[in-house]
Amino acid sequence: MTHTALPTVEQWGVQEIVCPGFATGNPYMDYQIRGVFASESETVEAPGFYDGDGRYVVRFMPSHQGRYTYRVFGSFSHEEYSGSFQVTAPAPGVHGPVRVSDQYHFAYADGTRYMPVGTTCYVWHLQTPEIFERTLESLKTSPFNKIRFCVFPKDYDYNKNDPFTFPFEKAQPAPGERYGWDFTRFDPAYFRHLEKAIQRLCDIGVEADIIVLHPYDRWGFSRMPREVDQRYFRYLASRIAAYRNVWWSLANEYDLMPAKCEADWESCAAALKASDPYGRLMSIHNCFPFYDHTRPWVTHCCLQRQELYRSTELVDEWRERFGKPVIVDEMGYEGDIQHGWGNLTAEEVTRRFWEATVRGGYGGHGETYLNEKEILWWSHGDVLHGQSPARLQFLRDFLEALPAPLMRTAGSWDEVVGTAQGCTGEAAPFYLYYYSFMRPTFRDFRVPEGMAYQVEVIDTWNMTRTDCGVKEGSFRVPLPARQYVAVYLKRVR
Repeated sequence: MTHTALPTVEQWGVQEIVCPGFATGNPYMDYQIRGVFASESETVEAPGFYDGDGRYVVRFMPSHQGRYTYRVFGSFSHEEYSGSFQVTAPAPGVHGPVRVSDQYHFAYADGTRYMPVGTTCYVWHLQTPEIFERTLESLKTSPFNKIRFCVFPKDYDYNKNDPFTFPFEKAQPAPGERYGWDFTRFDPAYFRHLEKAIQRLCDIGVEADIIVLHPYDRWGFSRMPREVDQRYFRYLASRIAAYRNVWWSLANEYDLMPAKCEADWESCAAALKASDPYGRLMSIHNCFPFYDHTRPWVTHCCLQRQELYRSTELVDEWRERFGKPVIVDEMGYEGDIQHGWGNLTAEEVTRRFWEATVRGGYGGHGETYLNEKEILWWSHGDVLHGQSPARLQFLRDFLEALPAPLMRTAGSWDEVVGTAQGCTGEAAPFYLYYYSFMRPTFRDFRVPEGMAYQVEVIDTWNMTRTDCGVKEGSFRVPLPARQYVAVYLKRVR
């Protein structure tokens, strides 16, 4: 029996080398497989994994076009396998994996700017096939280009169902335990379904922010020993790191996991980095105290607000504190459930997104409207019911049309002003003044002599942009005395 490989792969696609190997003993523990992939532009060594039934797999994402050669080897077989394949141009609209750009922002591998407008659906992929498909259809017509979700099932309010299978083979439960697992043997079917979800998201241009561990657990996965965590992190990375849309979040609310200490998180981060040859984006998420986001393995800050009322108003402080991009992925959700974090109005969610934006960061959406079937987007996915997504599409369209990303805040004590990346002084290519919950009837402006700015009044809730003409020197802009209004000044000369 020989191995299989794809003869051609698109740039930033996935090459999959499948090889036969030993199935005796415990293949997850007893054997290893690795692949080396080389072109004129790069050489990458990628770990592989056992996929059951004597089947060993190595996956690889090529970063360049042209001819690649490969060699697959390891203790899994007495044989080594080799060959070559061609990497072609990516499909239209494919820009590669997302990376940090200009310290506080993001861009795809080809340099195209990426501005995350994310949502949370913790275990959407573990629902029925019908909900799985409806979630993907909802995402296609939504503003969301990133989604946070868990590898493991979740046990929390409105989410009490078991998945169709589990990530480990079952074993006799320990005394006093309901579930028992053989942590030395993974269930490939569980991870194949996860991969299906990631690939389907990739097909529609949505980044998969993968939550590797979390505390909402009745099965024992949050209490695994350190060596099991590390083995699981390595297995997971070997399976999914090659998908260009993967981001890593070591944990959701790491501080609610008493069985873990800082040394555990650091060791897990090291295991993940060692098994990910592509350097995917990596973060860790808090409930109360922030993790030390200055740690070198943390690429960006994935934060939950720490106070009841203030959330994205602190983005610029957090950005300067950690010196990295800030995404407030849990700033509260639009909905009507009993929890304070899950009954914000659509207006408030929209306001918090704009506040994060003008302060040089990014927001995160979730939706928690209660219904008879207790299928909530924030956990299950399915369909969106709220009013904020349309407003977030309006925001995303505005951001993607800017000549540069918003980088810093400026202005007097009673206003927040965003301006262009890398801009200093008074000659910025644009300014964005956001008035949040305030509602002035006018604002006075002054621009340097010899310069002229096109002025627009933006109603972020009603999604309108009113052209006020080209202005020079000192001028007054009438405003509608409503909340959620912004003024955009774009330099024209």
